[in-house]
Amino acid sequence: MTCLREWGKRRNEMLELGVIADDLTGGMMVASLLEREGVRCPLVTSVEALDNLSHDAEAVVIGRKIRLIPSKEAAADAQKSAQGLLDKKTKRIYYKYCATFDSTNDGNIGPIGEALMETTKTDRVIFCPAFPEYSITIFQGRMFLGGTMLGESGKRFDPVTPMTNSNLVEVLQAQCKSKVSLLPHGQLVAGKSACNDYISKQIKDGKNLFIVDAVDNEDVTRIAELTSDWPLTSGADAIPMFLARTWLTNEREVIQRTLLPPAPGHEAIIAGSCAVNTQRQVSHFEKQHPVFRVDLLEAMDDSRFLNKIIDWAETNIKKGPICVSTSADVDGVKRAQEILGRDGAAALADEILGKSAAALKDLGVRKFVVAGGETSGQFFKSLDIGQVQVSSFDNLAGGYCHEASSDPMSIVTKAGGLGNEEFFFTALDRMRQADTQI
Repeated sequence: MTCLREWGKRRNEMLELGVIADDLTGGMMVASLLEREGVRCPLVTSVEALDNLSHDAEAVVIGRKIRLIPSKEAAADAQKSAQGLLDKKTKRIYYKYCATFDSTNDGNIGPIGEALMETTKTDRVIFCPAFPEYSITIFQGRMFLGGTMLGESGKRFDPVTPMTNSNLVEVLQAQCKSKVSLLPHGQLVAGKSACNDYISKQIKDGKNLFIVDAVDNEDVTRIAELTSDWPLTSGADAIPMFLARTWLTNEREVIQRTLLPPAPGHEAIIAGSCAVNTQRQVSHFEKQHPVFRVDLLEAMDDSRFLNKIIDWAETNIKKGPICVSTSADVDGVKRAQEILGRDGAAALADEILGKSAAALKDLGVRKFVVAGGETSGQFFKSLDIGQVQVSSFDNLAGGYCHEASSDPMSIVTKAGGLGNEEFFFTALDRMRQADTQI
C-alpha cells in the first residue's frame, strides 16, 4: 500500500509543490505519478485557474505550451506561472521538461531555468531529466536511453529538436548565460552534507546550474532529499514523486483513482505526433475505424479543407470512433517542412487539429484520445479547458483526465513515443468503463 499523511483543510495551508510543465502530456504524467503516490494533484492550464483548485489539492501542475515557442516568450510565461504559485504560498516550484532534454541551442530549458531562478530568488538549480523507471539515466553528465547514449539514439532524427549530443552539460551550457557544472555520481553518493559543500564551492566559482547524475531510484531519492527545501528544482517526471515522499510522513491507505467520472458521448482520436509509435497506433486503428489523414500541403491551398473534415466526421461519427491525423513519416514531414518551413508546418497542423477538435465537440464527441505533446496543448487551448482531474498513473501512462462541468468531457493524452499499437483502443475502453458508473 502507498502511504501518506492525513489531510487537513488544504486550502488554508500552503501547496507543497507547484509544477510548471512545458507541455500538456508531460504535465499530465507528473500529475498522475503524484496521484499514484496519494497526492491530490489537479492540472490547470493557466495561472487564473489556480483560484479554483479543489480543497484537497496538495500539489498542482500548470500545463503550458512553451517547449518550442521563442525562448524569451517561454521564460516570461514560466515566470508568470511561478509568480502565481508563489502568490499561493507554494513551498516548492518544479520546472518539468522532457525526459530526453528536448531543446535546441536557443533553449528553452536553460532560459526558463535561469528566469525561474530570478523569480524564486535562488542562487542554484539542478537539471536532472533522469527517469530510471523508464531506463533513462545520466552518468558523468551523459544521458543514456537504456544502453544507448542520447546522441546515438533515434532522438538524433527528431524533426524539431534533434538531440545529437549526449553530454547534457554541453547541451545546457549552449543555452545559458550562467555557467553550468556537473554534480557527479561519486559526489551524490557521498551524502547531503558533502553535496551541499560541493555546490557551495561551485557557486563561489560562478557556477549556479547543475546537471546531476542519476542511474537508479536510489540516486533520485538522494536528489529529492538534497533539494527538498530548495525553492526551485527542475527535471523530468521522476523527481516530483520522490519530493513527495520527503513530506508524506504519516500513514494512511491510498485509493488509486483509475476510473474518473463518466462523459457520455461520441469518441474521437486527434493524432498530431509524427513519432513512429503514434504512426503505428493510427495505422492499427485504421484497420477497424475511419481515419482522415490530413495532407498539410493540400490543406495549405484549400480554404474549405476544414469543412471537408467536418463533413467526413458527420458521416462517420455515429458509427463509432473516428480519427483525424496529421501524423506522417520522416519523408512526409520533410516534404511539408520544405514548403512550409518547420514552424509553418507545425503551426498549420496545430491550427487544423485544434479547429477539428472544436468541431468534433460540437458534433457530440465527449471522449477524446490526443496523441502528441504539442497537439495536446493545442487541444486544451482550442477547447478552452482550464482544469482537469487526473487519474493515478497506470498503463495509460498518466494521460487520463476528466473535465467536470454540466457537459463533462474525458480525455486521454499521450506523448508521441509512448504506448503499444493497442493504445487508442485501451484508452477508449477505459473511458467507456467510466460510463458504466452512471
